[in-house]
Amino acid sequence: MVLDGLSLHIPAGQVIGLLGPSGCGKTTLMRSIVGVQRVRGGTVRVLGESAGAVGLRHRVAYGTQDAAVYGDLTVRENLRYFAAVLGVPSADVDRVIDEVGLTEQAGRAVDALSGGQVNRVSLGIALLGSPELVVLDEPTVGLDPVLRVELWELFRRIASGGTTMLVSSHVMDEALRCDRLLLMREGRIIADTTPQQLRDVTGESDPEAAFLAIIERDLAAARQADDGHPETRRERRLRQQGEEDA
Repeated sequence: MVLDGLSLHIPAGQVIGLLGPSGCGKTTLMRSIVGVQRVRGGTVRVLGESAGAVGLRHRVAYGTQDAAVYGDLTVRENLRYFAAVLGVPSADVDRVIDEVGLTEQAGRAVDALSGGQVNRVSLGIALLGSPELVVLDEPTVGLDPVLRVELWELFRRIASGGTTMLVSSHVMDEALRCDRLLLMREGRIIADTTPQQLRDVTGESDPEAAFLAIIERDLAAARQADDGHPETRRERRLRQQGEEDA
């Protein structure tokens, strides 16, 4: 089991940070939202339709952890190709290039770009056709602090135009750049909050310390729930999984 009893609602027109340690289920959740992950139970509704519905193909964009671009093509060639695949007007290419700040690099091959610029090309592909929801899986991983700040400022500009940005990360200082935070641990949302509420509730000014405090509270609640029960939460999950498989 990856996602256990998870329930959430994401409002429109905000930058939503999905934060948590590697392996906690962020990617599985995002894949479920965009409709490329088969789920065994529960319901995922996106913009009023079932996740993955045909009607969402031009309304929802997904950026994976790996850059989905062709290195031997230029920035503009990449965007023209994907615009043709998506059936987006070619005029949209120049708009997107300007929006992600790659006008000067438009004629350069992607292989000649920096890591942050390649991420911008992938983001530009996700923005073709003006989607209403953009889901980005750890787009700033491996980038230096300056490039990470630039990308988050770009996310903010995109959201200000009404697009919902769902961005995952395991870098806790990025939490302060979001409108809302979903903190994950072991396949569960352990906090649905805002940066200010997170600081107020934990009494910590540092986002990493605040997240660790939330984790400790979650662990304490789990220990209290398991008191007096010989079967641990993990054992219960394994037993329930076995019963479902049987």
